[in-house]
Amino acid sequence: MKTTTDVENFAKILAGCYDNIDQSQQNPKDFARIHIYFRPLPWEIFNGIGFYSEQVYEYAPWEPYRQGIHNLEVLDEIFVVNNFGFDNAHRIAGAGKDPSLLKHLNKNNLTKRCGCSMHFHENLPGNYIGAVEPGKNCLVPRDGKMTYLVSEVEVNEHQWISRDRGYDPKNDQQIWGSEHGKLVFKRIASYADEINLERINEKVIKKWKTN
Repeated sequence: MKTTTDVENFAKILAGCYDNIDQSQQNPKDFARIHIYFRPLPWEIFNGIGFYSEQVYEYAPWEPYRQGIHNLEVLDEIFVVNNFGFDNAHRIAGAGKDPSLLKHLNKNNLTKRCGCSMHFHENLPGNYIGAVEPGKNCLVPRDGKMTYLVSEVEVNEHQWISRDRGYDPKNDQQIWGSEHGKLVFKRIASYADEINLERINEKVIKKWKTN
């Protein structure tokens, strides 16, 4: 069973801003410059650890091309990062850079995206490997077609490495995704001090395991 220290360590690793500036400068033809934000949410949103995530191009910091709401749970030895859809996403666009915009988030309008949780495990001390949950059930519409998401992430205190691809459910052929390999980001800021670690305890972890 995961301990409070395990949960705290993983949550603090996730909470940050990541930038692929080195990759984009070395190969600007194939990789645009992108920022990924994982901002901790107020404890009251989930009565637990939550995050707002945002991915933006460097040239359009207030126009994210991907936004997400997440909560953190533990299942046996796996860290589960659930994904939620939400209304009025435009009202909190830019909250990665300016977290005061999260005041517009209505927790009553969150809808869990079934099949789209990310499952992480610690393969080395402080290094976490994640993938979308098994089952090919995280469906993403793209260019008029429904695809299922295959997502891979590796994260530690120094970097975030990821790759997202979409496949045709009928024949498993890749429809979209990077043709040039994984995106490699370095951490440029930590938001670990925004997490309410005092409220993480064994009772909270036990509740996750029994839900």
